Amino acid sequence: KEFSFEAFSKRQMPGELLATFSKELSSYLNSGMTILTAIKLLENQHEGEKRYTSFLNSLKTMIDEGKSLYHALNSQKVYAMPDFYLQSLNVAGQSGKMVEVLTNMANFFTAQTKVKKQVKGAMIYPSIIFVVAIIIIGFLLVSVVPKITQIFEDTEQELPGITQVVVNASDFLIGNYITILMVIVALIILFKIAYAKLDSFHAFIDAWLLKVPLIGTLIQNHELGRFSYILSLMLGSGVAYAQAVELAKATFGNYGLKALFDRASTKVLEGNKLSNSLALSKGPKLKRNFMQTLALGEESSEVSEVLSNTSVLYAEENDDKLNILLSLLNPFMMLFIGGFVGVIIAAMMLPIFSMTQGLN
Repeated sequence: KEFSFEAFSKRQMPGELLATFSKELSSYLNSGMTILTAIKLLENQHEGEKRYTSFLNSLKTMIDEGKSLYHALNSQKVYAMPDFYLQSLNVAGQSGKMVEVLTNMANFFTAQTKVKKQVKGAMIYPSIIFVVAIIIIGFLLVSVVPKITQIFEDTEQELPGITQVVVNASDFLIGNYITILMVIVALIILFKIAYAKLDSFHAFIDAWLLKVPLIGTLIQNHELGRFSYILSLMLGSGVAYAQAVELAKATFGNYGLKALFDRASTKVLEGNKLSNSLALSKGPKLKRNFMQTLALGEESSEVSEVLSNTSVLYAEENDDKLNILLSLLNPFMMLFIGGFVGVIIAAMMLPIFSMTQGLN
């Protein structure tokens, strides 16, 4: 990937901030203000936020020089912004639908931020349970097991197989815990770097995730729902179908789905329908109801309305599936803790039972 100082300093605008910018700007424009006046007002309201203020100041300067909002957003050096967002505003400025498009974009990014927060919030409890489980198991192996093992060594009793495995695990952990921690941290860092920098590795992980039961469905629902909403929004804003597909495909985060839609969009530019192009392109198998809905929308020339409903449907479906996943995950984590602790306790108790029976 090409490196430049501009690319390094120009970070992606957070979805929550993009939603706030769109919502506030659409509100001011709807009240009759000019874009320049609205930007000045936004700059005064957010004067404590240095980077955002710098962004607004750049817009104000260029708009004051007579440039359009699209040109100002595209030229500013503070934040990188999604292409579909910029192109939607470009079309909106030409068609006089700026307020409508900004409002829809605000709703979209608000919904995306809500989903991210929901997922992060939902994962807090299982994550805490997992960390507690690791601490408990580590404490048992490092502190409790060696003390009990000392008793067995004093009696020179032969240990059962499961007890010997636990004792060996305890000895290994005590003797190599620093190395183990360093290896775990190194693997996490290497994974993140490889996922961010190596397209082949990123594509492999994304393809594998799509095949994981329930997780794959959640990912596909989220990705297709987001694509459907943006494509619907741009078509409603007056963007030509082929161009709208080309821009909407940039919303995909999963490499497998993005590659599939990349190949299909090329055929759409040649005059083919997106549903036919997707069916003929190699890649992940898309949900049948998405393919049928898209084909129906293209046949009836109501793609925008149909895909808008599809995005809502997938969002609701993901809420239900996420609740199911969490309802399964929490008891699984409890079983995980109970299973490991139970094995350790059983391994320590077996020799004691043997000693008791021998004395009897």
